[in-house]
Amino acid sequence: MSNYVIGIDLGGTNIKSAIFNMNFHIVHERSDPTGAANGPAHVLNRIQEIVQEMLLLEGIDQSSIKCMGMGIPGLLDPEEGLSIFSPNFPGWENIHVLNAMKEHFEFPVFIDNDVRVNMYGEWQFGAGMGYQNLVLITLGTGLGSGIVNDGKVIYGTTSSAGEIGHMNMFREGRPCRCGSSGCLGRYVSAVGMVRTFTEKLEQGRSSIITQWVGDDRTAITAQMISEAYDLEDALAVEVMRETGEILGFGLANVINLLNPEVVIVGGGMSAAGDRLLETVRDTVNKHALALSSSVCKIVQATLGRQAGMIGAAAYANNKMSV
Repeated sequence: MSNYVIGIDLGGTNIKSAIFNMNFHIVHERSDPTGAANGPAHVLNRIQEIVQEMLLLEGIDQSSIKCMGMGIPGLLDPEEGLSIFSPNFPGWENIHVLNAMKEHFEFPVFIDNDVRVNMYGEWQFGAGMGYQNLVLITLGTGLGSGIVNDGKVIYGTTSSAGEIGHMNMFREGRPCRCGSSGCLGRYVSAVGMVRTFTEKLEQGRSSIITQWVGDDRTAITAQMISEAYDLEDALAVEVMRETGEILGFGLANVINLLNPEVVIVGGGMSAAGDRLLETVRDTVNKHALALSSSVCKIVQATLGRQAGMIGAAAYANNKMSV
């Protein structure tokens, strides 16, 4: 009998893994360094070892596992179980994740994009519960998103629907790894906000943050900008508001296009909370269609670091029911 589901959230820094019972309560949870620099084979072997170690520690046999879901960054083919390209993973091109897992596990394994599995988590267990039309965006090193429309997750022709982070905001703006420039994610991600901040420092602006980091401007983080904002540091306030405004214009486009009930903001930078979202909401109210924006809430994600694990497990469980 199947008593458990496994969820894996593969990140550039850490592999977050958990075994859940059928009520989606955590039985065993851990986080391990990814070691992405060691190549795809190392990462896949590590995942296999982690799963086997968790099962061993809990005394769970493979036959008790219903299925396993994995959230993987980048472009992929979920049906084929193929990771096509993952930007933060060296040498990670056309990696057949499913085949690698099948060699070791007798239970079914399913993969999807890491942001979409985050969205499954928030939709079924977090800030998106009960909604049929929602958008989740994750603000971290970049900007990712997942979309639910009329109760169905949108995938698109190549399973790459929802690349809101590559919406052009400035005709010829900051270059992006996608090959274009001026993409939303180059401005409103944690990396983007820090860049905006350091560019203003280079123009001769001052901030309390320079006292914290000395001459090492590479040490500046989005969290520091939040902390300086709370101390009413003028530059931090300006950058936070500027970032919120750009995100607000981007989300006004998304709301006009998709007409969601809720936009959920997750990822590491969502910790900024209303410092960021106040300006986002204000900008959306001014620039999105009144009918669409009046029924759409913009809220912070609630599951934090567990969203990807529980979402991957829920996604796999859903696939078993189809």
